[in-house]
Amino acid sequence: LSSGRITLSVLKTILVAVDGSPSTELVIQALEQFQLQPTTNIIFSHVISAQESDSEALADRPHPDSGEFLQEQLRLYQDKLDFRSELEIVHGDPAVEIIRLANIYKVDLIILGSRGLTGLNRILQGSVSAQVVAEAHCSVLVVKDNGD
Repeated sequence: LSSGRITLSVLKTILVAVDGSPSTELVIQALEQFQLQPTTNIIFSHVISAQESDSEALADRPHPDSGEFLQEQLRLYQDKLDFRSELEIVHGDPAVEIIRLANIYKVDLIILGSRGLTGLNRILQGSVSAQVVAEAHCSVLVVKDNGD
């Protein structure tokens, strides 16, 4: 570590999984702490879960097209970085899709946030980050909100 930044020259491709929660900004800040090579490829991804799609469809209020909104948010993150990057917005189970994308792109690192679920909520909703850590073929950085 030098000057608070992490230097990792072996990272050629990084998958950054964002979900629009408050932890998204922390995930982006974590990514910005790496001193990456200009050739590093960043894959920004968002998984629209079946639950998320169903709840939007049932909402009794107008809402923007989530695909376009998410794409715009991910493009803003892309613009903040000086690296090659791609966008992936997919539908499905978040943990399964994150791992699938990691395998497709042969990523060296996955960065994602933790929702901080505990107790019964963690049992009922499951932990995406725990499943990704357990099943990914590469290193995984889970960014947690420490409350500061």
